[in-house]
Amino acid sequence: MNGRHIMPIPRCVNSSHHSMMARMPAADTAASPRNEARPQTERPAGSAPSTPSTRYLGWLFAIAIAAAAFNLRPVVTSLGPLLDQVRADLGMNPTLAGLLTAVPSLCFGLFGFAAPAMARRIGPIAVITAGLGAITAGVLARSFAGGTAVFLLLTALALAGVAVSNVLIPVVIKRYFPQKVGPMIGLYSMALSAGTALAAAVTVPLTSSLGGDWRYGLGIWAALGALALALWLPVLITRRERGERAGGAAAPARLPIARSRTAWAMACFFGLQATGAYVVMGWLPKIFQDAGIDKGTSGVLLAVTMVIGVPVSFVLPNLAARRGDQRLFVVVLASCGIAGYAGLALAPAGAPWVWSVLVGLSNCAFPLVLTMIGLRARTAGGVAQLSAFAQSVGYLISIPGPILIGRIYQVTGEWYWPLGFLAVLLVPQMLFGLRAAMPRHVEDEALRAAGPVKA
Repeated sequence: MNGRHIMPIPRCVNSSHHSMMARMPAADTAASPRNEARPQTERPAGSAPSTPSTRYLGWLFAIAIAAAAFNLRPVVTSLGPLLDQVRADLGMNPTLAGLLTAVPSLCFGLFGFAAPAMARRIGPIAVITAGLGAITAGVLARSFAGGTAVFLLLTALALAGVAVSNVLIPVVIKRYFPQKVGPMIGLYSMALSAGTALAAAVTVPLTSSLGGDWRYGLGIWAALGALALALWLPVLITRRERGERAGGAAAPARLPIARSRTAWAMACFFGLQATGAYVVMGWLPKIFQDAGIDKGTSGVLLAVTMVIGVPVSFVLPNLAARRGDQRLFVVVLASCGIAGYAGLALAPAGAPWVWSVLVGLSNCAFPLVLTMIGLRARTAGGVAQLSAFAQSVGYLISIPGPILIGRIYQVTGEWYWPLGFLAVLLVPQMLFGLRAAMPRHVEDEALRAAGPVKA
């Protein structure tokens, strides 16, 4: 996919960099080892001169990306603290409640596969804008649901919007901010982490201040979705983006992405880190409570685990994008996770703040894998296909994890074995991550695996 104009943003991260308008390398140029961290991108069809107007629009675009990222997790993390109230009011049985915890990963996996095709037809900006509309409508409407089936369907609508935005925001960053992939992925990851932590931390007290009705506590998050949508509408209008099938630039050839070993390594790395993240979000307070820590403190410890990702999510992509490969970061984050899970298993009440910080650092594999998705493809089209493949397959891989952890805990009655299992999972996560972090491009691997084109 090829943008009409590249929108510059002010030099807000690295003053030595020129504007993103400056001399973008052609997609077929071989990357030197020093430049592997900034993969090649398509040459834009045209470049607009840097003016106050375009700089303003560049800032607007960056703020819109942050606002969209902030709205990608409250639909999930705002529900957890109120799930008991929702179940009681809607008459939801435990089986359906268990299904509800698996719905996010299932929707992220299934709807994520459709994102590249939608982007080719109408453009990624239009798809993300529509996704934010679905998030806003779904979150607002489900707060008026009168039954379990309607609640699940409207939650799925919101999660479909999250899924396509998950996949396409890295594509938009690669396409319109090609010289600032690291800083922009950092901004995206930081905003996503902030939204995750805020929704988990304030939903209960916010609901109490609104009279204690869960419908208000969930529905109010639609206001933030509407704000993000309002920011994306002018971006959509000013970009006037069209999909390749709708008369835009010539569509890039579809890659046989499943033939790339890096793509599979990325998907497995993504899936295993998502497994750990969802287990932590769902079970960490229970782990601390079973160790004798009160509910209030256990909630604060969970918040610490998520909040630690906010600054790290901004700094880590910048550091990772400057290196030819990211293997060092893969090892460091996995080591933090192994140490954190070991501490939780052996002495959860001994140093709970330390274990929370270590586990939170381990979960920062998420911004790392997003950065690597942007770096392991030469073009925005390649990023779109890699992002859809890695996230969709990865989320499907993550579905059994939280369920299996709960089952192990139910059978054993203690957290030693479930936490040991999580620590063991970090070994294959690290191995897949080491493969995904090598300075290679999925286009090269996929086309090489496909063999020569026959006349």
